[in-house]
Amino acid sequence: MQSPFFSRPPPLLLLVLLVLLSPWPVWAQAPATTFPSGPRGDPDCPEACACAPGGQANCSALALPAVPAGLSRRVSALLLDHNCLSALPPGAFAGADALLRLDLRENGLRSVHMRAFWGLGALQQLDLSANQLEVLAPGTFAPLRALRTLSLAGNRLARLEPAALSALPLLRALNLQDNALTALTPGLLAGLPALDSLRLRGNRWACSCALRPLCTWLRRHPPPAAEAETLLCTSPRRLRLSRLTAFPDAAFSHCAQPLAPRDLAVVYVLGPASFLASLAACLVLGSVITACRARRRRRTAARRPPRRPPDPDPDLDGSASPADPASPAAAAAQT
Repeated sequence: MQSPFFSRPPPLLLLVLLVLLSPWPVWAQAPATTFPSGPRGDPDCPEACACAPGGQANCSALALPAVPAGLSRRVSALLLDHNCLSALPPGAFAGADALLRLDLRENGLRSVHMRAFWGLGALQQLDLSANQLEVLAPGTFAPLRALRTLSLAGNRLARLEPAALSALPLLRALNLQDNALTALTPGLLAGLPALDSLRLRGNRWACSCALRPLCTWLRRHPPPAAEAETLLCTSPRRLRLSRLTAFPDAAFSHCAQPLAPRDLAVVYVLGPASFLASLAACLVLGSVITACRARRRRRTAARRPPRRPPDPDPDLDGSASPADPASPAAAAAQT
């Protein structure tokens, strides 16, 4: 009879013994791909940020004073919202050539260098809302030729020049709400041919001739009803609380009509030409007048009789003047 101590152990006991005697616990061996965030030492992940496999770098709410270093072409979305970026220097995003989305909300931004976005030719979405921007330098967004969505809401912009936005041929949505705008500079909307969504509420619109391009654009692209009700004039007093969408083109009939491109071309061509022609005519007329005066002087000089030579001075040849009472002839005449 076989002893029970040498009988074959059950399979469950063998499994438990295998687990306990293994040099490394099985449950501690997990593949690295199960972690959604990249390690801090990953060269493709910016320092202090958490990176996901899809190319998103999450650097939100880290109190960062500057754009983190280590941006690479693998980063397609960069979240820098709720940080402390007061300014964007030139080349702030160097290396992120493939960046498609950039979030810079609520950073206290006061200035953006005109070359801050250089190299971001593939960027499609840019959010600069809830900052403290008062002015944008010309050419700030010039490199962003692929930009489709731009938000400047919640800043302090009182004027937006066409040169600041430049020509963005693919921009479809522009958010300008909650700024200090009173009008849009002529030519601003003309450089955005694909624009079909424009958020404008929360600005101090002055209903004057300067608002004509905006009202024309709003008639061609009617905003939603809720948005249209918030687009109100704040000045002048007689038009206060009037809706911008309620002004027809006839309301601006008293305003000076802008020159058409053909008229501008005529002005640019005829203006310098007429100036040069006037200058040449003045030179010719001055030359003719000068020649006539010189000719008249010569004729007058020819008609005058020749001048008599002056009488010789008697003191020079030693003879005394008869009228001189001290001369001997005068003394003899007196006797």
